[in-house]
Amino acid sequence: MRNGSTVTGRAPWARLLARLPALLVVLVALAPLVLPWLGNVDDQRLVDLDVYRTGGRELLEGRPVYDFMTPAPQLLPFTYPPIAAMLATPLAMMSWPVAQWVWTGLILLTLAVTVRYAFRPALERPALERPAFERQGGWRLPLLLALLTVACAYLMPIRDQFRFGQVDILLVALCLADCVAPRPPWPRGLLIGLATAVKLTPGVFLIYLLLTGFGPGARKEQRDAFLMATFTATLLTVLPFLVIPSDAADFWFGALLDPERLGANAATTNQSVRGMLIRLYLPDQLTSLLWLALVAVIAWYGFRHARRALLDGHPTTAVALVGLMAVLLSPVAWIHHLAWVVVVLGALAGDGRDPVRVRVAAGVWLYYVLPVPWWGVTIKAAEIPVLSPVVGKIVQNGFGLGALVLVWLLGVWLPRRRAALPGDAARLKA
Repeated sequence: MRNGSTVTGRAPWARLLARLPALLVVLVALAPLVLPWLGNVDDQRLVDLDVYRTGGRELLEGRPVYDFMTPAPQLLPFTYPPIAAMLATPLAMMSWPVAQWVWTGLILLTLAVTVRYAFRPALERPALERPAFERQGGWRLPLLLALLTVACAYLMPIRDQFRFGQVDILLVALCLADCVAPRPPWPRGLLIGLATAVKLTPGVFLIYLLLTGFGPGARKEQRDAFLMATFTATLLTVLPFLVIPSDAADFWFGALLDPERLGANAATTNQSVRGMLIRLYLPDQLTSLLWLALVAVIAWYGFRHARRALLDGHPTTAVALVGLMAVLLSPVAWIHHLAWVVVVLGALAGDGRDPVRVRVAAGVWLYYVLPVPWWGVTIKAAEIPVLSPVVGKIVQNGFGLGALVLVWLLGVWLPRRRAALPGDAARLKA
């Protein structure tokens, strides 16, 4: 007899069994991506994680956080706000091997969370046939989530998360969840404030919340989120001045003002607008003027369309646009900062019923899987007249230029596509 207690007792095991195929898919598919980096020599694996741990260790041992360099050959300084060093102290308490596995697991977990929110319309489509879905053991949703997570893990910006042990996908997950989670148990804006305090660039979401929370068409929930995000970011910025005042002063009045601490700004890995301009090797003053002008135009265009996307009921599209602003407008944006591409793919794909949108999303996925900027370096090195200096330069800036195209796709093409095919029936006819 199937009484309530029996069903309740069996349900957790049934849910676990339904998720096992998905878990196996993730482990098998990502092993070739993750294990080589975890098995690399000490000074060539998860080098950014080493920076975080060393910052936390310097703090615990009472040494200046912004004076150290990681051991040769990396020689990397701590470049994050002091609250990040405080949050990194648990990593410093772990052994190096344990920290690597814990951090890699966290990257994978936050990637899955990002995929879950970004692709929510597509992932929840099986719920429309709930009885049939449940009769088959509920394995489809976890398996689809696993396949999408694996596909996104092979994007070059995400591969670099695993390679360097970077924090970017965690920040993406925080901002995305804060903006799109239905009825979150935390006050909306809290996670954006945390992300902004840790790495500054998510501060573009404060601009987004300000633009959508005040003025014509303003929404109270956006205004409340802006106030909470601002309060949280301010609190976590002021706190280090009370706990580690010398380190806080070193960062805000010294390290923050030195862009060279982040690495060679002209390097191929810097795909921001400023990075692309620097590689033109124009006079410094002209480069700065062009950068400021382009930043103003891109910011106006991107935030305008992000606001419109939210007002039209498409918050994931709005988040994707704002995330791209974080990359394009920043003075320095390495390839792994383009982890926002995961959100872009979810916004483009939608619920998966429009085959044109799915194909566009697949094309964007393939583009960011390929090492396009490094192809540009190879073309330039070939020293073929005309081809090498012109085509090579364009291809070298491929991910940054691609981000500009993505802003147009999300801001202009996608709304037109939605307007041309309203309703599920019209989408199925495409």
